[in-house]
Amino acid sequence: MTIDEELSHLDSLLRRLKIEYEVYFNNPTKRPPSDLEWKAVALIRKHSDGSRMNFTQRFRYNEMAQRYAIYSDLWRKKMRIREEGYRRPQDALLSVQGVRSSEDNAPKHRAAYGVGRAEPGAFSMVCSESSPKEDVERLYNALTAAKKKSGEAVTGNLDTFSTFVKKKTDQIRKQYGCHNVEYSVELQDGQVKLKAKAKT
Repeated sequence: MTIDEELSHLDSLLRRLKIEYEVYFNNPTKRPPSDLEWKAVALIRKHSDGSRMNFTQRFRYNEMAQRYAIYSDLWRKKMRIREEGYRRPQDALLSVQGVRSSEDNAPKHRAAYGVGRAEPGAFSMVCSESSPKEDVERLYNALTAAKKKSGEAVTGNLDTFSTFVKKKTDQIRKQYGCHNVEYSVELQDGQVKLKAKAKT
């Protein structure tokens, strides 16, 4: 499979995994979907270095790795509650809230799979449908400067980056019904990450 095909397969695995875990937590006789999760984790680890990906593929991969990290954290907590019972009032709330609230907030989370908290000094800016080219150029310059500073290779040029940002902005605006999208360049554990989230 090509990288794009593998990323599409990973997206499909995460959707199935979410459904299977919801079924598992609602059915006391059901077994957790460990085999399915193992396949998803194997794909995430396979592409974790991002060396064979272009900029768009890395951005797509990071989004899915983020999503899995959020899901996985919630599933672990709910699994512990299922095995040990409720210890605190908030445990009862967690057991019924499901994955939806975490999924809806996924773009707002900073933690990516295998990556810790963002280090200080992040650059952020808001883009809309009518953002001037200069704003996108500022974002591109901040990203490339951060990559050079951390010793990472810079791939792509301003034109391809502008096309990507426009496409991503339109996608998030359509998905979340927002007018603006906030992009941020963050340094996390020595790695430069470009994050995007809906901005009301």
